[in-house]
Amino acid sequence: MVWPCPFVGTAARRCDYLRENGVMPVQIGQKKESDFGDPLGLLSDCHRRIERFLAVLIKISQKRNGGTIPDDERASLETALTYFRNSAPKHTADEEDSLFPRMRSSEEAAAALECLARLEGDHITAGQDHQIVDSLGQLWLKQGTLSPDQSRELSETLERLAALYARHIAIEDQELFPLAGRILDAAELSKVGQEMAQRRGVASPADSKTAR
Repeated sequence: MVWPCPFVGTAARRCDYLRENGVMPVQIGQKKESDFGDPLGLLSDCHRRIERFLAVLIKISQKRNGGTIPDDERASLETALTYFRNSAPKHTADEEDSLFPRMRSSEEAAAALECLARLEGDHITAGQDHQIVDSLGQLWLKQGTLSPDQSRELSETLERLAALYARHIAIEDQELFPLAGRILDAAELSKVGQEMAQRRGVASPADSKTAR
């Protein structure tokens, strides 16, 4: 279900494409990754990692359907699960604790307040589904197979996540982050980058080029 948001246009068209194709496209190697000195670029780069690791989970789920997984795919499954368990929550905190509050404090973002709240709701929903995926994925790795019911639940949960992320990421990348770049000054954006670095144990934005 697509919820109303003042940010419509290019994002909406991209959402349609992504929903029709069932999974987000993975764009690899198209640009150099941002560092903590460019927090908005880095947040968008994090979206590419979310898309990439979600695509891995979907591919393995569809290909193996709960059956035995070859060693190389087991490693890919474990890596993707680990990313969503350990790294993705930092991305959520980057937005909810660093970026969104600064946007809410700007009068220019008044029209975006409802949209920000709905994006935070997406984070909660995604977190709940990721718990299901992680539990089933860990079980799959541990016992080697899933029952038909478990495999179906995994597939359905990943399908929900794909639909949610398609809408959520499109709005943030195409509309929200550009708005943040217009209404937040350099000092505010620098603080966002510093806080993102601190969440990852990096002393300063200059000490690391990528968000883990």
